[in-house]
Amino acid sequence: MVARKLVGIAGSFNRPSKTYALVQNVADLAANQYGFASSIYDLQDVGPSLGAAQWRKDLDDQAKRVIDDIVASDVLVIGSPTYKGSYPGLFKHLIDLIDPHELRAKPIIITATGGGDRHALMVEHQLRPLFGFFMAHTLPTAVYASDRDFTDYKISSEPLSKRIDEVIGELAAFFPGATALLAAAE
Repeated sequence: MVARKLVGIAGSFNRPSKTYALVQNVADLAANQYGFASSIYDLQDVGPSLGAAQWRKDLDDQAKRVIDDIVASDVLVIGSPTYKGSYPGLFKHLIDLIDPHELRAKPIIITATGGGDRHALMVEHQLRPLFGFFMAHTLPTAVYASDRDFTDYKISSEPLSKRIDEVIGELAAFFPGATALLAAAE
């Protein structure tokens, strides 16, 4: 049996990054609960060709591999830092290089980080419509984390952890047999 694949994308260049830490946490928990193989990328992993590419064919092999992994995934965990109320331009450019049919019906967990609560609706007003255009299935619970939810780039907030658990539970609608298979394997 081929393992299902989860891919996480953190729309940040920074390392370390709270956005990457959030995506990693969600991806790890989902992979453990449902038995996914997983890969996590940030914009540094995509590489320098992203900024110069007008079309997918203009990307170098490294960036093409990341997009191929995104497209081939069974589920995505998308995370974006919030800049001036929205996602970064190069993150959007990465998504723009994906054909809409390639994400159609794909379950997507949307997450975002920001300095404070002021940007919390970014997940609803920016990320959800973006992936709605692709006709992807964004899960009902979106996860937003502010600076106070982290200690040393690790999630330290109980309310945030509960919200993450909620969205991971929502994946069961797409992979109903996965938790039963994992329980039987233990």
